Amino acid sequence: MANWPRLDAGDAPTLAILHLASQMLGKMRVAHAPWVNHGWHATLHPVAEGLAIEPIASDAGNFTLTLDLCRHAIVLHVGDGERDLLPLDIGSIAALHRNLVVMLESHGLPSTFHNRPNEIPGAPPFAEDVAPRDYDPDAAERLHAALCRIEPVFERFRAGFLGKCSPVHLFWGSFDLAVTRFSGRLAPEHPGGIPGLPDRITREAYSHEVSSAGFWPGGASAPPGTEPLFYSYAYPEPPGFRDSGNDISGGIFDATLGEYVLSYEHVRRSPDPDRALLMFLQSTYNRAANLAHWDRAALERDPVAP
Repeated sequence: MANWPRLDAGDAPTLAILHLASQMLGKMRVAHAPWVNHGWHATLHPVAEGLAIEPIASDAGNFTLTLDLCRHAIVLHVGDGERDLLPLDIGSIAALHRNLVVMLESHGLPSTFHNRPNEIPGAPPFAEDVAPRDYDPDAAERLHAALCRIEPVFERFRAGFLGKCSPVHLFWGSFDLAVTRFSGRLAPEHPGGIPGLPDRITREAYSHEVSSAGFWPGGASAPPGTEPLFYSYAYPEPPGFRDSGNDISGGIFDATLGEYVLSYEHVRRSPDPDRALLMFLQSTYNRAANLAHWDRAALERDPVAP
């Protein structure tokens, strides 16, 4: 438990800043990189110091942006070796947006991206979000420490699948670290209707049958008092998926979310947090794959140890 840091409702203001900052970085990839199926090109990926977008090509050179949870800054790396940084504790989202644009333009780099947050009901455009924001470095560092423990477990889980599988990556719309397995079969058209997300993007994301799991720490869209949690769901949801039973390790089905959930605190306090999380991931996937009759013999393997 000592190696899994506490995360609590008091971290919410800092998580909201990080959520909105991650959206600015992701939207840069949307604006300046070719579209990849399921939007995988625009996600953030865990790196040693935090979360980063894939490089963007430009006339002034390739560059990338990192949400650095050690330096508490958005860090710019340019292909010629230049580096710059923008502190996250800058007072407001509008100031963060304005200074990000200035930093990029000072290096001759593209700086345009869509100005309105996604999947956050009622959120103003970045440039108009002038409300004072409090940033707590300790909260960011504890999130970083949690991601450093969670990501290897997700990677181990991903390594047991031979079929199409997403990388372990962070979707900035909802601010969740996720890994998704695909059966290889087409899925019925998704109904859409996710607030702040165009239906065409949702329908592409769920064009094929999936079992998806992830970690959600909270963020700008989290109701007050929300606790961090792990989740797992299937699309389309096979009959019987949400039925009670003793084959799900630790989690319960949340009918409102339509997902199995497991609190981060439950995992943190477990005698073996890595094992508790891996069992949740595996047991919820087992139920989805068995009920939907996935060809598991062809899709799975034993993970190869490093």
